[in-house]
Amino acid sequence: MDKIHHKYLLPNYIPTILFTSICIIIFFQHLCVPVAGNSTHFYNPTETIFLYCGSSGNITSQDGPRTWIGDIKSEYFQSQNNASTPAKASTQPSGGGDKTPYMWARLSRSQFSYTFRLTPGQKFIRLYFYDTSYQNLDRSKAFFSVTAGNFTLLRNFSTSLAADDSHTIFKEFCVNVQENQNLNITFSPSQEYNDSYAFINGIEIVSMPPGLYNTTVTGETEVPFLGQAPGVQFSLSNSIALEMVYRVNVGGKYISAGEDTGMYRTWSGDVSYLTEAYPSAVPVNLSFQPNFTWIHNYSAPVEVYQTARTMGNDAKVNENYSLTWEFPVDSAFTYLVRLHFCEFQPEITVTGNRIFEIYIANQTAEKRADVIGWGGGSGVPVYMDYAVTMGSKANQKKQNLSIALHPAPAYMTNYSDAILNGVEIFKVDSSGSLAGLNPDPRTNPTPVTPPTPGNNRSNNRKVIIAVVAGVVSSFVAVSVVLLFIRRRKMSKVNEYSGSHSVAKSWWSRFSSFTTTTKSTKSNNSALPSDLCSHFSLSEMKAATNNFDKVFIIGVGGFGNVYKGFINGGSESGTTQVAIKRLNPGSQQGAHEFKTEIEMLSQLRYLHLVSLIGYCNDAGEMILVYDYMPRGTLREHLYGSDNPPLSWNQRLQICIGAGRGLNYLHTGAKQVIIHRDVKTTNILLDEKWVAKVSDFGLSKVGPTSTTTKAHVSTAVKGSFGYLDPEYIKFQRLTDKSDVYSFGVVLCEVICARPPILKTVDKIHRKQGNLAGWARQCYDQNGTLDQIVDPVLKGKIAPQCLKKFCEVVMSCLYDEGIKRPSMSDVVWGLEFALQLQQEYEKLGGGRSGNEICVSHLDDDDDQTLINNYSSDYDSGAIFSRIGGHVLESRSMSTMTITTSDDYGFSSKDSDSKPMLV
Repeated sequence: MDKIHHKYLLPNYIPTILFTSICIIIFFQHLCVPVAGNSTHFYNPTETIFLYCGSSGNITSQDGPRTWIGDIKSEYFQSQNNASTPAKASTQPSGGGDKTPYMWARLSRSQFSYTFRLTPGQKFIRLYFYDTSYQNLDRSKAFFSVTAGNFTLLRNFSTSLAADDSHTIFKEFCVNVQENQNLNITFSPSQEYNDSYAFINGIEIVSMPPGLYNTTVTGETEVPFLGQAPGVQFSLSNSIALEMVYRVNVGGKYISAGEDTGMYRTWSGDVSYLTEAYPSAVPVNLSFQPNFTWIHNYSAPVEVYQTARTMGNDAKVNENYSLTWEFPVDSAFTYLVRLHFCEFQPEITVTGNRIFEIYIANQTAEKRADVIGWGGGSGVPVYMDYAVTMGSKANQKKQNLSIALHPAPAYMTNYSDAILNGVEIFKVDSSGSLAGLNPDPRTNPTPVTPPTPGNNRSNNRKVIIAVVAGVVSSFVAVSVVLLFIRRRKMSKVNEYSGSHSVAKSWWSRFSSFTTTTKSTKSNNSALPSDLCSHFSLSEMKAATNNFDKVFIIGVGGFGNVYKGFINGGSESGTTQVAIKRLNPGSQQGAHEFKTEIEMLSQLRYLHLVSLIGYCNDAGEMILVYDYMPRGTLREHLYGSDNPPLSWNQRLQICIGAGRGLNYLHTGAKQVIIHRDVKTTNILLDEKWVAKVSDFGLSKVGPTSTTTKAHVSTAVKGSFGYLDPEYIKFQRLTDKSDVYSFGVVLCEVICARPPILKTVDKIHRKQGNLAGWARQCYDQNGTLDQIVDPVLKGKIAPQCLKKFCEVVMSCLYDEGIKRPSMSDVVWGLEFALQLQQEYEKLGGGRSGNEICVSHLDDDDDQTLINNYSSDYDSGAIFSRIGGHVLESRSMSTMTITTSDDYGFSSKDSDSKPMLV
């Protein structure tokens, strides 16, 4: 009986034993401390909605996992009185990622909405778009706006312009839902574009903990407002909305939505945002478990606090650069910047071990950042929030928001180092709108087409044709050469006048300014098509969206300068260009227009801006140049929010501009005198290469066949840069450019304009930069009194001495005493070599190498208040924290000289006369 009892009762206990075992396992799993790679959720959202627009049924994505529900017949979408339709994508997203929710979309040429009934509180809204063709519609016609309640999330948004290489777009917003309020998300095709339509692939709504980004349960959150008066705070209330623009796991890997703390946030790596190769990522420490005593454990994934990036172990190297990230953001918005920190390196254990400075958008955020001090111990995660405004800037749609870390002075810290674990950047709504401008069209590289293999017979035929063509072309070439030699002998005596008439002859073959051409392949111009193209007015309008004001990047006496996009062919995509449009009816501009084409169309040199083409249709006169994305040199010296250039960068830019001028004087067929050398006519490309621009006032100089050493002409140029000898005698020489370039060098080292238009009696002597510089040099033998304060302690003493010699030699009143541009370039190259050698020896940091005399605070403010210029500059000296160095690395060069002598010009022993 006992055997029978056990035989039949034992199986009855098995389910109970299994159930108990499972419960115990689950219990101990919840007790285990999470490690990297586990998707342990520290927060359970009260609401999670994953809506797959245009689809029916449910599908579970790989990332999360998340169950997406189709919007067809769902409670969130009402199909009655709605013209929207579901549509399947014509292609699949590239890459190996999850295709959900990108394979279906809902689209319409009229407005449509989704309604969500939610509990009150802060919500994440995530919108998913896949830029492809739906129902054979042109994807470039997708222009639409998106609103959520009273907030405008996107306006005239174009997926084709915003998409990356995978063509998928993800937008995340944070909005607050009030009590008894439905959340309506509405999509509206743009009325500004014909045949526009709106579409959406996926909508995700996730609730967030109270006070995560906006407010706490006790009231409003206030954060330091950088760039404002001391003590000013920025309030993050429920009345504002946020857009997440960057969420970065610094020093670590990509963190997927399923690996977040329950809110399905994604965290990218930081490598693409770094500006230097120096920074070292601290190896991930999986054995270290953060001690969440200061912030909630759902603030960021554990992996964010187990990885970090520091500056490295070399204190000397660290003291001479800043650990910097740059994030492109929309202009004219305020941003909330959250920095995550956690000290987990074994040598950093107490307050004072690692103290560093933090600069955000070139504004001082912290002078004594001490993570141990903030958290109260090692291994304690903390985050710090700051607000900063990125103002409007020269019609630039985007600008870089930089985060720079620099070691505190050595006496304040044990380790000259800095650390950062994570970054979150949010755009704050401006008057209810988070909508920025669409990105510019992308410029695609021209693909290289591999040769197509053919059969042997075809190849042999091609060889025969090539040989015959080569023989014929050789015969033609020889004939042309013989003809050229004959004509050359006939016109040798009148070489200069003949070449001058050639320039006039091609200009005379221009069609009149009222003639309309039809394409860039027009033969109306005698210019070679490979050097200078002829564009139609319709092409210029298409390149600038009918001369839209948003594309204006500069305004001058000639007219407006636009950023434009010309078609480089179906394979090469679009090319960015600068388009200078003459003001209608300007006779002076017409002459400059002609002169610029005459000069630039025949010149191609690294340090000269290239003229791509021109347009002279329907009374319009337009010039098309290479686009210089970094703008003018002046914009990086003063009067803007740009970070200041390092001394090395300034020297290399000066050398590049000097080489451009030297090419005009000695490298071209004829001597060309620029006549308008100034910092606004020195442009910088994306690699900071300097290029001389604006040849409208240029003149052909004297030749060896003429008896005069100058050109007699009316005085033209820019006030503050004009050669005194040219002003007095109206004699223009290449040394006039040398004088103007000397003023440019003064601007570069002093970071102030050449003329202060309104100054009081006390500072009258400082009104003219060239005169002030010469006076300082006469009194002290150096310019250290007026050096840009940003450069304090950064210039090698011998380099400063050499640079001052070059400057003063350029500023002689008598042109014959000034050096040639070739000599000026040599002197600058030598100064750069001295600077680089000094830095190799560890110099440029102590701050006592040169004595920079600052203006008194009152005097400084007086000059700033009184200063005004045509360029609306607002300051004399560039401003930034003393330790923030320019973070971009520059290619450098080494100059080898055969002697120990520095730069010396004629009569260098005699000092220049004062004005």
